[in-house]
Amino acid sequence: MRKKISQLGEMVVLFRDALVTGLRDPPSRTAVISQMHEVGVRSLSIVNLTAVFTGMVMALQLGWFLSTFGAKIFVSRVVGFAIISELGPVLTALMIGGRVGAGMAAELGTMKVTEQVDALRALGTDPVQHLVVPRLVAIIVMLPLLTAMADLVGVLGGMVIAWLELSVAPSFYFTSLVQFLTLGDLWRSLAKATVFGAIIGTIACHQGLKARGGADGVGHATTATVVKASITVLVTNFFLSKALLMFT
Repeated sequence: MRKKISQLGEMVVLFRDALVTGLRDPPSRTAVISQMHEVGVRSLSIVNLTAVFTGMVMALQLGWFLSTFGAKIFVSRVVGFAIISELGPVLTALMIGGRVGAGMAAELGTMKVTEQVDALRALGTDPVQHLVVPRLVAIIVMLPLLTAMADLVGVLGGMVIAWLELSVAPSFYFTSLVQFLTLGDLWRSLAKATVFGAIIGTIACHQGLKARGGADGVGHATTATVVKASITVLVTNFFLSKALLMFT
C-alpha cells in the first residue's frame, strides 16, 4: 500500500513538473506534431472500429428491448446518450491506453534501460521537457478529438442498425437525438477525455522512465501501463461523472 501511494505521489510530481516545464519552456512544434500523429492519426482506425460496432450492437440490443414496449422510436436517444456521455470517452481512453500508452512506456523504457535518458541529463537536457511534455500535450489534445469522432461514428453505427432492423428513418433518428441531447452532454464527454488523456500520458511516461532491468523491465513497464491506465480510467470515470453532473 505504501508503495502504491509513493508511486501515485511520483506521478503527481511528474505531471506537475511537466506542466511547469511546458509553460516555462514550450516544446518544439515538430516534436508535438510527431506525437499527435502517433496518438491521433494512427489510432483513428481502431477507435472508429470500436465505436461503430459498439453503436451498432447497442442499437440492436436496446432496439429489440424497446420494441417489446412499443418504444423503439426512442432508440436514438438511448444509444446517443449512452455513447456520448459514457461509452465514447471511456472506450476511446481504453483503446488509447492499450495502444498509445503501452507504446509510450515501451519507448521511454527502452531509452531508460539503454541509458539514453542518463545521456540526455549528462548533456544538460531535461528529460521531462524533451520526452514527457510533447507526449503529454499530444495525448491531452488528441484524446478529446478522437472521442468526438468516436461519438459521431458510434451514433452513425446505431443509426444504420435502427434503420435496417427497426425501420426507424435516419432523419427521425437524428431529429429525435438532437432534440434530446444538450451541449452539456457533449462538453462532459470532451472534459472526461481531456482528464483521461492526462492520466494515461502521466502513467505511461512514469512507468517508462522508471523501467529498469533490461528487456524484462521494459515489458513490465508496458504491461503495468495498460493495467494501471485502464483501472484508473474506469475508477476516475465514476467520480468524474458524479462531479460533472453536480456542476453542469
